[in-house]
Amino acid sequence: MSTAPIQRPAVPRRPGPWASALDRDTAMVLAGEEYARLADLLAELSADEWRRPTECPAWDVRQMAGHCVGMAQMVTRVPEAARQLARAALAARRSGRAQIDELTDLQVREHADLPDPEVAAVMRTTGAAAVRGRRGFPKAIRAATFSDDSVGSREKWRVGYLVDTILTRDPWTHRGDICRATGRELVLTADHDGRIVDDVVTEWGLRHGRPFALTLTGPAGGHWQVGTGGEHLELDAVDFCRILSGRADGRGLLATRVPF
Repeated sequence: MSTAPIQRPAVPRRPGPWASALDRDTAMVLAGEEYARLADLLAELSADEWRRPTECPAWDVRQMAGHCVGMAQMVTRVPEAARQLARAALAARRSGRAQIDELTDLQVREHADLPDPEVAAVMRTTGAAAVRGRRGFPKAIRAATFSDDSVGSREKWRVGYLVDTILTRDPWTHRGDICRATGRELVLTADHDGRIVDDVVTEWGLRHGRPFALTLTGPAGGHWQVGTGGEHLELDAVDFCRILSGRADGRGLLATRVPF
């Protein structure tokens, strides 16, 4: 992102259900590139790296990759989304666990027997199909709302927000998780990762509704200023997103969570 200050007026918390701030074309370009980058990373992993633990305590790298394949597969077709969600809802009623936890466990289990060398290829083909599926989600379904509590409080989301925004942030964050687990360098560019980070910053500002001056370093970084007299923050762009996702502790405005 450009390092020129981005001046925006202070804004209140967004009213109504959360909806994507990205236009459909931009959202799908980012989705396609992110799936491809994740597939490229998985294709490079050694047998030892697949078994490395990640910062998501229940998963090693192989299990995290299975989740990513399953989540992409879920949005290739509306019936597949309905199947996975119905199975997760039934499991949640039986176990008392959150539906999202049952959903991700289902995705891990359903891809556990896929040979390691095939995971990257399946991720690549499934990712391409997921972009087509996400682009084609019917307008009526995209406009529907549902409740989510992933940031610690219950809020309303448009399905379109999940489809256009969250389902790209999810593999982006897990690509970083896998790089941290394996010691590999995370591939970052301003035109792709910087656009994802900019969207996160915009939403973060809407969620806390207070003035701030933020400088994020690294290829995905930039400078943002909203209003005057607020907190002045400077940190790495990826670390900023890790904090907002709950992977690291944040204080002040950085305690404001953003879903990934």
